Amino acid sequence: MEIIRRALDSLALYLPGLVMAIFALGSWWLVRSLPTLLNDAPTKAVRQEPDYYLNQFSVQSFDNSGRLIKEVSGKRAQHFPDSDTLEISDVVIQGVNPNGKRFNARADRALAKGDGSEMTLMGDVLLTQQNPSQNSNVARTELRSQKITTAAKEERLFSDVPVEIRRGQDVFSANSMRLNSQTGEYELTGKVRGVIQATKR
Repeated sequence: MEIIRRALDSLALYLPGLVMAIFALGSWWLVRSLPTLLNDAPTKAVRQEPDYYLNQFSVQSFDNSGRLIKEVSGKRAQHFPDSDTLEISDVVIQGVNPNGKRFNARADRALAKGDGSEMTLMGDVLLTQQNPSQNSNVARTELRSQKITTAAKEERLFSDVPVEIRRGQDVFSANSMRLNSQTGEYELTGKVRGVIQATKR
């Protein structure tokens, strides 16, 4: 049990970085950067049907030096003005943090609030943190589930359905998960299992 606890503590050092990348890649900037057809129109009752669509799209964001820092792409996106929600199918989110680590997220669907406070990835969700280089000693981190929600203001990530976390050869699974990115603390509940590979000496 002590070995599993130490492995989970080690995982806590890397998983928050992955979560922070997803917060940074929230959809607020995507919703706000896309044109709407209602800007110049007279005020009307809020529509319940989508007010704009995008097909086979990709939106990129760059830093002051021209380096690509985030990109959101998808097969189709539609914005619902009544709830200020953006729905994206076959979503792919990519980004690079200041340390050069690459972060990726993929899912069948994503629902994002227009104020950037929350994003929910659904269907074959895969979050990954890549090694900075092939020679890095930092293991690749993966988080898999059918539903993962990020709450940006609280800097929390949670899932009420089974999750699987991989770091290198170590594998952890649970029925649900809560992660506080500010403190690095996370909670795995339900049927929790861990498989840890022995370190070679």
